[in-house]
Amino acid sequence: MQIGLYQLANKLILAPMAGVSDRPFRELCRQHGAALTVSEMVPSNPALRLHKRTLLKTDHSGDTGLRAVQILGTDPKQMAEAAKINVERGAQIIDINMGCPAKKVCSVAAGSALLRDEALVKRILDAVVDAVEVPVTLKIRTGWDIFNRNAVEIGKIAENAGVSALTVHGRTRACKFNGQAEYETIKKVKQSVGIPVIANGDIDTPEKAAFVLNSTGADGLMIGRAAQGNPWLFSQINYFLDHGKNLEKPTVADIQSTMLSHLEQLYGFYGNVSGVRIARKHIGWYFKQLGTVHPSIQDKINQAQVPSQQLALINSAFNLLTIDHAA
Repeated sequence: MQIGLYQLANKLILAPMAGVSDRPFRELCRQHGAALTVSEMVPSNPALRLHKRTLLKTDHSGDTGLRAVQILGTDPKQMAEAAKINVERGAQIIDINMGCPAKKVCSVAAGSALLRDEALVKRILDAVVDAVEVPVTLKIRTGWDIFNRNAVEIGKIAENAGVSALTVHGRTRACKFNGQAEYETIKKVKQSVGIPVIANGDIDTPEKAAFVLNSTGADGLMIGRAAQGNPWLFSQINYFLDHGKNLEKPTVADIQSTMLSHLEQLYGFYGNVSGVRIARKHIGWYFKQLGTVHPSIQDKINQAQVPSQQLALINSAFNLLTIDHAA
């Protein structure tokens, strides 16, 4: 798939996820087969541009792949300025968030709330595309609610503005992450525009990935929540698309090794105190791949305050898992 001047190695993209798609996680997913990874959303509000969390989200040091940054906001001028600043900081692709359903985002008319105002969508896209030389992409939902699905109209606006690729999540803003994603609207968008269309929503197995590609005609797939604790999903999907059969699942030892390496990266990126805290959700996601971990062990891991304690408890949990699997 081509985005602007950039030819991607395959069809798979890691979704921008708040609190998840940081540099360590993006790098991990690239290692396991994601052709492109997108940063957590970065606010366009000038007051937040030098905030510590904003700077961490746009820290590209050590990145091995294309640097794509997602920006969020409602003011065309601020969005254009944010795009330029992020390109100066190293972004090679600017992605615009018009898909986030979070209440705190939509309450200020940002994210998927923008889908209700097509004129404003046009002004934002025009401003950002005109402001930077790098490709600009857009992420949307199918519409505001099931009675107002306007993804086709937004897609045409995006194409006319010069947007290089469009990602469509198969839910409306009102659906949030409930129910099942629908792909018929994504198919209609693909049939209506000439730019690459990326399908998103509930793509959690290689078989589902192949189904979504075939049923929508999409050029690529964006993987979000299904990759949490499961970066192997990218290589599994790639293998299935290339060979028509499943790749072997990671062993317990594979999961342990990957988790520990990931946690070390988190400690280094955030510092020990924040790293231990942020690691807890990732640990829970990894253990979910292995079935049930005894609640008392999970509680002890979540109560750990320093890396050495957290790692020791994780290794103890894996020792028990290895014994159980051997039995």
